[in-house]
Amino acid sequence: MSELVERVDEQDQVLGVVERDEAIENHWLHRVATTVCRDPEGRILVHRRQEDVSRFPGQYNWLIGGAAEVGETYEEAAARELTEELGVQAPVRFVFKFLCGGVISPYWLGVHEAVVTEMIAPDSAEIAWYGWVTESELQEALRQWTFVPDGVDALRRYLARPSTWPGG
Repeated sequence: MSELVERVDEQDQVLGVVERDEAIENHWLHRVATTVCRDPEGRILVHRRQEDVSRFPGQYNWLIGGAAEVGETYEEAAARELTEELGVQAPVRFVFKFLCGGVISPYWLGVHEAVVTEMIAPDSAEIAWYGWVTESELQEALRQWTFVPDGVDALRRYLARPSTWPGG
């Protein structure tokens, strides 16, 4: 059985509980929570996904995250995913959410920020490589590397909003 998620509507109101694979197959809205990881200097964590993962193998991403579990808030899901994928615990701060068209299926995407001060221990089943980059280096990488398309959409929105990042 696949993981269970809450099927939601266009206003992000819960309609019921379904399997995530079923939500994706039927293009039903569900919730995904992600985090922009920054180091104390403000650099952003970028990573390359493993070649054998089911979604976007070998592509780069600047977000850490995944589906919100049944009953989880966006913030709770973002914090859990941070621990699962990077082996760190850090407070996450909600930045915004939007209805993402999604390459595979549509979903509500919650975007958070966290300052990561601990040494990270990426889940090697998901992350093949990682590095810290400035915003300008990230924009240059977008022109050179293949990024997860939904993450590119989120980055455009993230950079277009008024920054609340100290010094940014």
